Amino acid sequence: MPDFLTSPENRRLAYNRSRGSDKALPGVVFLGGFKSDMEGSKALFLQDWAEKQGRAFLRFDYSGHGSSSGDFEAGCIGDWAADARAVIRAETEGPQILVGSSMGGWISLLLARDAGLEVAGLIGIAAAPDFTVQAWNDELSEAQRAIVMAEDRIEIPSDYADQPYIFTRRLFEDGAAQQVLNQPLALPFPVRLLQGTADTDVLPEVALKLLDHIDSPDLRLTLVKGADHRFSTPDCLAMIAAAIDDITRRGRNG
Repeated sequence: MPDFLTSPENRRLAYNRSRGSDKALPGVVFLGGFKSDMEGSKALFLQDWAEKQGRAFLRFDYSGHGSSSGDFEAGCIGDWAADARAVIRAETEGPQILVGSSMGGWISLLLARDAGLEVAGLIGIAAAPDFTVQAWNDELSEAQRAIVMAEDRIEIPSDYADQPYIFTRRLFEDGAAQQVLNQPLALPFPVRLLQGTADTDVLPEVALKLLDHIDSPDLRLTLVKGADHRFSTPDCLAMIAAAIDDITRRGRNG
C-alpha cells in the first residue's frame, strides 16, 4: 500500500519510499509518464534494484494518476511538476538521481532547472520534452486544433496505450509555458539519455535534439536498436541501472 502526503496545492499524492541504508549513495527518484502510474515495470524494477544496493528510492503518482487524488483531465505539466517537487522535497534527503520516463523526462528537466533541488544526475528514458507543443504545432491538423478550442479537449491515439490519450486545451496552453527547448538548459551534472529506435511515440529525433540542446559537462545518448517506447525488456532495464551506477561513479570521481 502506498503512503500519502498532501501537497502545498492540497493534492493528495501517493508515493512509495525506500529509505536506503547506504547514505553515501545518491538516492534515485523515478518520474513516470503521461497517464502512467508508479506500478509500472521500470519503477518496480528500479525499486528492487535500489533496495538490493541499500540505495534510497522514491516513486510516486502525479495528481490524477494512479492512487493520487484528482481528475487526470484537469491536470497539466505545471501541476505534475509541482507534485513531483513536493514529493521529492518532503520524502528525500541529500542528492538525488532523477530518472524520468517519457513525460517524466520533461518534468525531470523542469525540476533539474530548479536550483531548489539537489540533483546528482539525470536519466531520460525516451524523454519527451515539450511534447504538447510539438503535438499542437506539428501533429494536429487545423481542424483538430479548432476542436480543442471549441470543446476544450481532443482524443489522440497512441501506439503505447490501449485507449486514446485525452489532450485538453489547458494541457496545451500550460505546456507552452513549461517549455525547456526554447531557452538555454544548463545541467551541471551527468546526464544520460536512453532511447529506442523503434519508439513511435517519442521519435529518436527528439533525443538527438535534446542531446544538442542540453549544456552539460558529461552528457551521453544511447540509442538501442529495436527498443520501443516502453523500454522495459530485461536488457533495457539493465541499461537504466547501469546508467545510475555510471552517474554515481562519476560523481565520486569528480
